[in-house]
Amino acid sequence: MTEHQTTPSAALLVLEDGRVFRGRSYGAQGTALGEAVFATGMTGYQETITDPSYARQLVVQTAPHIGNTGVNRDDAESRRIWVAGYIVRDAARRPSNWRSERSLDEELLEQGIIGLQGVDTRAITRHLRERGAMKAGIFSGADAARPEAELLDQVKAQASMEGSRLAEEVSIDNAYVVEPADHGWEGDPRFSIAALDLGIKAMTPQRFAERGVRVHVLPATATLEDIQALDPDGVFMSNGPGDPATADTQVGMLRDVLDARIPFFGICFGNQILGRALGFGTYKLRYGHRGINQPVMDRRTGKVEITSQNHGFAVDAPTEGPTTAPEERFGRVEVSHVSLNDDVVEGLACLDIPAFSVQYHPEAAAGPHDSAYLFDRFIDLMEAERQRPGTTDAADVSKATIDAKEEN
Repeated sequence: MTEHQTTPSAALLVLEDGRVFRGRSYGAQGTALGEAVFATGMTGYQETITDPSYARQLVVQTAPHIGNTGVNRDDAESRRIWVAGYIVRDAARRPSNWRSERSLDEELLEQGIIGLQGVDTRAITRHLRERGAMKAGIFSGADAARPEAELLDQVKAQASMEGSRLAEEVSIDNAYVVEPADHGWEGDPRFSIAALDLGIKAMTPQRFAERGVRVHVLPATATLEDIQALDPDGVFMSNGPGDPATADTQVGMLRDVLDARIPFFGICFGNQILGRALGFGTYKLRYGHRGINQPVMDRRTGKVEITSQNHGFAVDAPTEGPTTAPEERFGRVEVSHVSLNDDVVEGLACLDIPAFSVQYHPEAAAGPHDSAYLFDRFIDLMEAERQRPGTTDAADVSKATIDAKEEN
């Protein structure tokens, strides 16, 4: 239950292993359950809380002072706040920025998001870093007065992030189009893509549109037939929450796209889906990568990018390669990017079909912008496929793939 009160009350964070942190309420009051994770970005908190990839998670901000720039309509990455709960050390008493339209506390309260302030977020982060992300609950108001044993039982009883299918919950219901002309592009669109919304951030289609690409944003349940009807030059799969092992529908659809040789680009959840489509497995990371200061090496160029990330799962693919994909019809694949912190797979590149993906966020509204070149790389890939001798219209190829399956 959520209570919309403005006066802070006693509040506490209860972790699955029994650790308890006490502070004061922030935003709405009541009970919030989710997976406790930490985010290391020092800026961009509004982009963080409105990122659908954080659905069903209690986010601990490692930066000590949060809320000083307030919130505004322009910086929201989606239609609402998606974090299940929000935990900060030192909440700003009032915003101080010319773009601010209201305080973060007011926004959390308005949207019924339960938070916790006045706790040692360094201690919480160290605990999660050592023990791993885990089930947790924020309890404030009357709920904070309940026996701790009872609160712990409630925390443990919630569903685990492993096995959770959440992309459909955060996705849109109706398709929409983002036009290049609305984002400064002059002239006709260069390309048109179908973008599957698995938890897409608003800045992603904008980055495409700025480069002259018309973006058809489709629900997570879109089919190959839906894509075929748009006759796109490429297909994109976005970031999103939940366990990629549950995304069988999207994996099957992507295999159809790859069979049809439609150029593909995926980020974050889209990277995990490409990995599964190629036949690799996925696994849950101990505490995940979340923040805007994650170092990644592009193995093709040897350059190191500082990246924005938010994921708790990763692709289980061999980093030495190239290798033939387990789904052999897709040919060779290589791990194109790796994390310099822990060697986690951060990107995949197919060598015999037009498809690649990365595990991080090149749109990064709050920065850094080291990875913006990936949008251009996808445009180059679509251009190369358009110019390939003997290329057939993507819609015709897609229809032929569907017809062949129906015949079989």
